[in-house]
Parts: sequence; structure tokens; C-alpha cells
Amino acid sequence: MVRNPLTSEQIEAGRRLGRLLRDARADRDLGEVANAAGMSPETLRKIETGRLPTPAFGTIACLSEVLDLPIQDLAAAWRNNPPLEAAS
Repeated sequence: MVRNPLTSEQIEAGRRLGRLLRDARADRDLGEVANAAGMSPETLRKIETGRLPTPAFGTIACLSEVLDLPIQDLAAAWRNNPPLEAAS
């Protein structure tokens, strides 16, 4: 199966998602968060830096849980809509 190249909008969405995850992780150790979410530290690093702009839903769901970050906020970051609390 050949995958279509990502659009510039998808790449930017991945960067927004990565920033939100990195901010939510704050000063927690990247390796510990990655391990708790069931992934390698390198995978989490790639997501946070935008080098993996379209992670699997299961990956995002696990990170949402580990970081105590509502999955709706992650979806909003992807769509470029601020979370409701931030919009007020």
C-alpha cells in the first residue's frame, strides 16, 4: 500500500499536537511517560517534535490517559481549535 504524502496542514496539525503533548508532559521524564503509555521514548520524541505528525489513535488515547489530558483537547489541537476552557 502506498501512502499519500502528508499535506502541509497535516504536518502543522502534528506540530500543534506535539506541542500540546510536550507542554502537558512538562518536567516529567520523557522515558517514563513513554513507558507508561506503552511506547518507546523515541516514538514519543518524534510525536512531540512533529516528526511523526499522524500517530495512531491508540497511541494518542494512551498518551491522553497517562498525561491526564482530555482527548477532546488533543482533537482540538489537531483541528486548530483551542480547548473550551482556553477559549473563555
